[in-house]
Amino acid sequence: MAQDPQSPEFEQALAELESLVERLERGDLPLEEALSTFERGMELTRHCQNSLKAAQQRVEVLLKRSGRLEVEPFAIPEGSEPQATTLK
Repeated sequence: MAQDPQSPEFEQALAELESLVERLERGDLPLEEALSTFERGMELTRHCQNSLKAAQQRVEVLLKRSGRLEVEPFAIPEGSEPQATTLK
């Protein structure tokens, strides 16, 4: 699986995304800078989602090769709620 050399690693993209969210949450950016920060955040979000999807597909292939045909969801510890993220 070849990766675009301009594309950051997942961990780097996630760290940058977290930093951008913090900057936007402060609310002190001028409008144009806030918009460009938001746009970069959306690019990073897509990149992270694609990386996670590719990783999931690789895990599914490995499980099928090992004879397991079903993928089981991770168990959520009792008392903790999953964090829902809706991005369109």
